[in-house]
Amino acid sequence: MIDSHSIFLLVSTLIAVVGLILLIAVFKLNPFITLLLASLSLALVTGMSASTVIHSFEAGVGATLGHIAVVVALGTMLGKMMAESGGADQIAYTLIRLFGEKRVHWAMVLIGLVVGLPAFFEVGFVLLIPIVYTVARRTRTSLIMVGLPMVAGLSVVHGLVPPHPAALLAVTIYKADVGRTIFYALLVGIPTAIIAGPLYAKLIAPHINLPTENPISAQFVDHGADHESGRSLPSFGLTLFSILLPVLLMLIGSWADAISTPKSALNEGLHLVGNDDVALLIGVLLSFFTLGRLRGFSRDTILRFSNECLAPTATITLLVGAGGGFGRILQDSGVSQAIIGVALQSHIPLLVLAWLLAALMRLATGSATVAMTTAAGIVAPIALHSPGVHPELLAIATGAGSLIFSHVNDGGFWLVKEYFNMTVAQTIKTWSVCETIISVTALLLTITLSFAV
Repeated sequence: MIDSHSIFLLVSTLIAVVGLILLIAVFKLNPFITLLLASLSLALVTGMSASTVIHSFEAGVGATLGHIAVVVALGTMLGKMMAESGGADQIAYTLIRLFGEKRVHWAMVLIGLVVGLPAFFEVGFVLLIPIVYTVARRTRTSLIMVGLPMVAGLSVVHGLVPPHPAALLAVTIYKADVGRTIFYALLVGIPTAIIAGPLYAKLIAPHINLPTENPISAQFVDHGADHESGRSLPSFGLTLFSILLPVLLMLIGSWADAISTPKSALNEGLHLVGNDDVALLIGVLLSFFTLGRLRGFSRDTILRFSNECLAPTATITLLVGAGGGFGRILQDSGVSQAIIGVALQSHIPLLVLAWLLAALMRLATGSATVAMTTAAGIVAPIALHSPGVHPELLAIATGAGSLIFSHVNDGGFWLVKEYFNMTVAQTIKTWSVCETIISVTALLLTITLSFAV
């Protein structure tokens, strides 16, 4: 039986989330203030002591911003250099030429899958968003039509496909074979990305009317190179190398233990350059040369570019941090444990249980990585006593559950909302539903695959 306290915690959380959405979407209260008020209210209602409430919220904000703030700052600088140099235009023109204007959304899901493989979602997002802006502008296509397939591709590899760090954690916990997991994840992930990306984007884009002016997009207007006026653009190869170098470094970092002796100087060096922050820093420094000095920009101009692009990201960074604070309150108040208790009392197949636990943890904490590792840690001991269940499929099912319905306690939700300049309601209709399609489709395909392997 579910105890009354667990029910109280779950109901309180539901009321808090609904209240958040109403205050932001209907009453137009500042999202940061709303997240802070909702976090404090939920903490006090669920019985957290007044002395620990603020500390818990600040810990959540700090833990989230420790990663996100650096990623957003460096990624925005790299994006600014791509835009000012004309590099984003060059990639956009090449994609449009290869795929055609009417099929460019297929190009975006492909580039999302490739770039997102070694990088966390937020890293891939800030790397690719300038290209999304440029492709949408050049093809006069809805930002949703171009951007949603890209974020779908990023999200699928984030949750399902090793060697992505989050998916690799689940593989390690379940003691699954990495090679087979990658193969099965691609079988599941590619059709999932197609359904949630290009196909859903085509369905929802006509129903989403975005404002004409996008303050973030304005930071990535190509002032430095105008293709129509006859000025040359940087080469496609040089631009692609500049944007993919951080991705390649992260990939090398994920393979460090396979290509060098653990704990050796080389191994530690590979892990260092493969760290998200360091890889992006190296990419930004390279772009100052390849997309800056080689394009004729002076040091003062490059400094101005790197300074002025940061101002519009302040709101995004604060909102992402506040979402992390809300997620930490949910954990420290006992909501997460209540969710786990409810799920474990239901007698359901192991694949579905792994998905359900991860899904509930994702809804509660907002973090796909936390959801995946927590659910895998609970299910793995059960799986040892359940012969016939493939650990590779358990890892994929867990990853699928960790992606469900991103909402206001997820940093990714606010990234997508602010960069696409959408309302909360529009973000739910596009991004949150896209994530849910990914989660449910991947689960159904994984269950289907379980009958064939």
